[in-house]
Amino acid sequence: MGTWNSRGLRGSGLEDLINKKKKKYKEAGLALIQKIPTPIKPVKIDKETRHITLAYFDQKSTVDYIGAVQGIPVCFDAKETMADNYPLQNIHPHQIEFMDDFEKQKGVAFIILSFTKKDETYYIPFRDVKIFWDRARTGGKKSFSYDEINKDYLIPRSGGVVIHYLEMLQKDLEERE
Repeated sequence: MGTWNSRGLRGSGLEDLINKKKKKYKEAGLALIQKIPTPIKPVKIDKETRHITLAYFDQKSTVDYIGAVQGIPVCFDAKETMADNYPLQNIHPHQIEFMDDFEKQKGVAFIILSFTKKDETYYIPFRDVKIFWDRARTGGKKSFSYDEINKDYLIPRSGGVVIHYLEMLQKDLEERE
């Protein structure tokens, strides 16, 4: 089991935006998305602030979010990178297995990946993630680059909405047909 510290808060900026958006989707009746907390076991707690200062991951988590969009089951993970590539070591085997099993049950799995330096966020369908994952597993590159992702899945910014991923989900569904 891993140890939790401030490093575990990477991606919280993106998650904050997604959490705000999921609330708006719920209010509009478009989707019901649940943030899945990462289970931790506190080891040290600061007695004054009552903050956890050291903890261990209690068990493997699945993905960051799970829910339904207009009756379609969805699950996804939120990821960020400051580089022009994304290391696959940041996606764990149990997450790939969960997303693969989720899709076999007719759900839709994907990753929302923010390239923070470029100020661009992409919806990456699980089928693409799986290609990168399988390539790494068979001795290929252990990451995927900005240049390799499908730019048609850039999450648009419109009407003040930063992470409006439902349009890309619709595109993904249409390409599956």
